[in-house]
Amino acid sequence: MNHDHKIKSGWSFTGNNGDFRLEQPDRSSFLYFPLVNEGGMMSSVSPKLHGQVTSGHNTFLTPPLSVEDLHNSRASRNFWVYIEGQGAWSATGDSARQNAAVYGEGADESLLEAGLLWHKVTRDNKELGVGAQITSFVPCGNDKVELMKVVLTNSGTKELTLTPTAAIPLYARSADDLRDHRHVTSLLNRTYTSAYGVEVQPALSFDERGHRVNHTSYGVFGAAEGGAQPVGFFPVQEEFIGEGGSLDWPEAVVRNLAPEIGEGGGIHKEGYEALGGLRFAEITLAPGQSHSYVVVLAIENDRIGVPALMAKYGSTAAFDALLEENKTFWAEKVNTVEFHTGDHAADEWMKWVTLQPVLRRLYGNSFLPYHDYGRGGRGWRDLWQDCLALLIMEPADVRSLLLNNYAGVRIDGSNATIIGQQPGEFIADRNNIPRVWMDHGAWPFLTTMLYLDQSGDLDFLLQEQTYFRDSFMSRCKERDTSWEPGAGSSLRTAAGEVYTGTILEHILLQNLVPFFNVGEHNNILLEGADWNDGLDMAAQRGESVTFTAFYASNLLDLSRLLITLKERTGGDTLELAEEMKLLLDSLGESIDYESIPAKHGLLDRYYAAAPNKVSGIRTQLKLEQVAADLARKAEWIFDHLRRNEWVASGHGDGWFNGYYNNDGERVEGEFAEGTRMTLTGQVFPLLGHAAAPEQIASIVSAVERNLFDDKIGYRLNSNFGGIQQNLGRAFGFAFGHKENGAMFSHMTVMYGNALYKRGFVKEGRKVLDSLYSLSADFEVSRMYPGIPEYINEQGRGMYTYLTGSASWMLLTMVTEVFGVKGKLGDLLLQPKLVKEQFDAEGRASIKTIFAGRELKVVYTASGSAEYGEYQIHAVKLNGAEVTLQRVSEGVVISRSLLSALPEGQVHLLEVELA
Repeated sequence: MNHDHKIKSGWSFTGNNGDFRLEQPDRSSFLYFPLVNEGGMMSSVSPKLHGQVTSGHNTFLTPPLSVEDLHNSRASRNFWVYIEGQGAWSATGDSARQNAAVYGEGADESLLEAGLLWHKVTRDNKELGVGAQITSFVPCGNDKVELMKVVLTNSGTKELTLTPTAAIPLYARSADDLRDHRHVTSLLNRTYTSAYGVEVQPALSFDERGHRVNHTSYGVFGAAEGGAQPVGFFPVQEEFIGEGGSLDWPEAVVRNLAPEIGEGGGIHKEGYEALGGLRFAEITLAPGQSHSYVVVLAIENDRIGVPALMAKYGSTAAFDALLEENKTFWAEKVNTVEFHTGDHAADEWMKWVTLQPVLRRLYGNSFLPYHDYGRGGRGWRDLWQDCLALLIMEPADVRSLLLNNYAGVRIDGSNATIIGQQPGEFIADRNNIPRVWMDHGAWPFLTTMLYLDQSGDLDFLLQEQTYFRDSFMSRCKERDTSWEPGAGSSLRTAAGEVYTGTILEHILLQNLVPFFNVGEHNNILLEGADWNDGLDMAAQRGESVTFTAFYASNLLDLSRLLITLKERTGGDTLELAEEMKLLLDSLGESIDYESIPAKHGLLDRYYAAAPNKVSGIRTQLKLEQVAADLARKAEWIFDHLRRNEWVASGHGDGWFNGYYNNDGERVEGEFAEGTRMTLTGQVFPLLGHAAAPEQIASIVSAVERNLFDDKIGYRLNSNFGGIQQNLGRAFGFAFGHKENGAMFSHMTVMYGNALYKRGFVKEGRKVLDSLYSLSADFEVSRMYPGIPEYINEQGRGMYTYLTGSASWMLLTMVTEVFGVKGKLGDLLLQPKLVKEQFDAEGRASIKTIFAGRELKVVYTASGSAEYGEYQIHAVKLNGAEVTLQRVSEGVVISRSLLSALPEGQVHLLEVELA
């Protein structure tokens, strides 16, 4: 992602592993950094050590927060020093005095340094002659632990006498109790001190799950250099802050009050808000001298074994060793995929993009300060999109994940919307909120097709899997009154046996049912919403033209896949549930696809034939006949869309209408009150086959005119004006924010991907480069490296880290820009690099995994480096010439050649472009 314009960036990269630095980080609001492990510890930390520590919605160690709390809350991971003769100073910068001085001459100097996944803030106060460096990380592994190392330094010229105190509020309960029952749940607290710190184990958990005996414990523990224990504790928050005091100006520190010292082994308090308040011994530092402390924040399923915990984590030696182990762990995970272009900063930025899908898998959408929904869990779409990145980064695990995910499909073509914690666990909706997102059926095939191309594993299509069943039928239009939770959530036959069908059957069902589920303009009904969750108020008459295009492309690709299956396996039949033959109407009595009543009638017959159960009888169908039926449906939709949904512009170009609203009105076009256009409506016709080749340039022209904004990039939609209650809540948002006209990264990246796919490389590169430039321009975006969910009207990056767009950016860079992609198991090289992406030696390279082998693909432009002027001239594998198998798209290297390579080493593919 090289570019000609210079990015003014507040942060800068400092090496080759994504490490970066930022001066005065606390002069930017809303900044936070993720600290996480695969054992379930989920933390976030701001430059002043605000943020939260949790292992789930019901187990917050520190108070749960949203992004505004980062600067408004006084609760933080504070570490105080009382300086003899000078008073209180916060090593995190979070004291009332320091906050008041932030815009004046007496402000601390601060520096953030961070990397994969560690966070260090260095702070110095020239006037006081004191400095601090605080390093934070969550150790890799399964322990729910966060570590801090605090190093205090005498940065002045006079001897300093310091009294240090760690002060971290222990919230110790469910986020549900933050307002409801905040005080009464503090009465449940049982707070204990031991030699190293403070531990809270509430007697009950008191939240929506009921009043249960609680076993979870939360603690803050610490040791000074050399293993010295704290000399006393402040376990009760109100006693620490004092009457009239606060967490950012606590009486116990400001007046240097003596701590409580447990007699006979420890202090025991009940019924108060708790504090991890640890007083360490007074120290005297000569100029230049330092003293260090380790603070351990822990969540455990029962009382915490403090001696073992501190033996493992509570020393500077352990901290330093574990930090290096952590850095190595995350570097190895991210460096599975590495890019080298002519722009080092862009390559380093991509390391953070590569990390984002992993963060999304670990955090869900809920446990960073910006969150889409705050109760944990992931959505149906997330399951499939996160697999896109996993197919590139951790491909060995993906087959079982995909197989498990298909267990969420219902026999009516819809799917479960409540997803359990375990792979393949889907939960019946007992909240009486029936809802279907009409796009849900389209994504699984896209992800599965990528898996098939990467692996060549066509047998996967013939694997058997169950179907999901609950009380909802006919795409949530009816209820199965005979179903009870005790019956389980697996579809059964009329004889009561659990029914299984092939993965191919599941895919066909998801794409065939919507074809008949159309509105009055013969496009697929919008139902509860599509990809844009904000289009949620047109369930009766709304239609999603854009996803009609996506489903049509799936149908055509499925048709082609069936022919390939016949060629590869030699079989010529397909086995499906007998009821599904109705959906393949051209194998029996073909209906007129122009007739909406005929489509509805056929769908009603199918629902009646499979009313939340099936006969269990299979029917054998000819593969070629099924393929022909799918192709007929796809071609009908393409023709329908091109005839009826093309918006011809007065400027001589045009675009696709994407939607109809709940009044049955076309949403997009040039109206007297202004132009209405959506980016989503263009992406899916371009991404698949619906947009004819001659329409692409027109769409690009219309997007540039109506949706591109120099300040914030490609808007999700133009300004519709008004709140659009006949379409969705999105238009209640201010224009330029979130789903109403912001630069929504996911759709922008998909637009770039679609343009690359269709050969519009220069245009696609402009799209991806705009996203990089906007995100990396810290002066405006005010975010750390990576892609935000969206960029708002002011150009600020919003909802950082947890966005599906990172998966799409990674996928696009690997498969489209660098052109390293699968073709039913073989490796296809089809580079679409442009001149600026080659380095000074004319090289650009990518390291990635394919066929279970690590490959480094190095492209060298021996002639022109401009896309369109080069082609693959020669390929060497580990120095040996490869006989080229040319296809229309590029060059194919057989899987067998790669599979024969030894494992455990990086193999070099040198590709000469001429």
